[in-house]
Amino acid sequence: MPSSQAPAHGETAPPRGALRRTGQWCARHFVTVLVLWVAALAGLQVLQHAYGGDYSDDFSLPGTQSQDGLDVLKAHAPQAGGYSAQVVLHDADKPLTSFSDQVSTAVTDLQKLPDVLSAQNPLPPSGSTPPTPPDPNTGPLSTDQKTAYITVRFSVQPSTLDPSYLDGVDRAVQPLRSAGVTVEYGGSLGELARPEPDDRTSEAIGFGVAIVVLLIGFGSLLAAVLPLVTALICALCGLALLGLLAATATFATVSPTLATMIGIGVGIDYALFLVTRHRQNLVDGQDPVTAAGNAAATSGHAVLLSGCTVIIALSGLWVSGIGFIGKLGLAAAVTVVTAVLGALTLVPAVLGLIGRRIDRVRVRRPVA
Repeated sequence: MPSSQAPAHGETAPPRGALRRTGQWCARHFVTVLVLWVAALAGLQVLQHAYGGDYSDDFSLPGTQSQDGLDVLKAHAPQAGGYSAQVVLHDADKPLTSFSDQVSTAVTDLQKLPDVLSAQNPLPPSGSTPPTPPDPNTGPLSTDQKTAYITVRFSVQPSTLDPSYLDGVDRAVQPLRSAGVTVEYGGSLGELARPEPDDRTSEAIGFGVAIVVLLIGFGSLLAAVLPLVTALICALCGLALLGLLAATATFATVSPTLATMIGIGVGIDYALFLVTRHRQNLVDGQDPVTAAGNAAATSGHAVLLSGCTVIIALSGLWVSGIGFIGKLGLAAAVTVVTAVLGALTLVPAVLGLIGRRIDRVRVRRPVA
């Protein structure tokens, strides 16, 4: 087949030539490329489980007024500083003043826990009348005295503590629960008590919907599944790399979720670029290796530019001057990089493996 038109004056031909050669080599040596990707995926997963770090919301915001105020409190009034969380109390039948002894016991026991700076009793001293705040919705005790919250201040971010720490909190408030008072945890202490999220169901639903949409668009089962599989492999590699980075720096707990969302999204898009062009090249009479190489040279060029644009845009989060926000961009950029690498190497290799069989299993007649 004749090559595409020569580039106009000023156009950068070498990158396209390199992309074409890369795509053709991957399509021709698909066994080698697939083995390398599987080995990389397995190796990164092993390294991540052995040396990967944990995600944490224990970060500071240097240069902000809130951080400056917290530093002043730590220096001059440690009991009023730290990180606050709430232990919320409620009884539907009786006012909480009926449980003053249990509340006092719970507050005393909470103050004895490790990393606790102070715990505030929401009830007024015995025999006194609780002051009426200007706004009935403010203050630790509601106007009907059936709802209150104990403010507990910690020297560390409670959400970063081991989940077993909640055993001590549960023991401290057990007298209240035994008396029939409902006790719940709020703020960062509530985050520690929150069950580990499981996104597998929602991700499975998302993949199912994606398969239906791609089947409608492509009409071919293999063409619909290929972008999903390659995007998932690339995202898993990116998440493993992110886990290794988390061993050297603090990344927020939302980082892997954000990285997964963006990594799979761009991974599917980039694979779609190449698959669509590759199928058109096959319709035009090109052999699978040449079709994959030309797809990498044309749509692959768009993938490369798009990936660089996304990475630069994510790097712009560092302009905020807040480190943990900038690291969110870095986390997402890691999976974008693996998505680009996968689109330029893994996708052509799979296309070379499938060859002309890409439209063999179909739900409707393929169209150009």
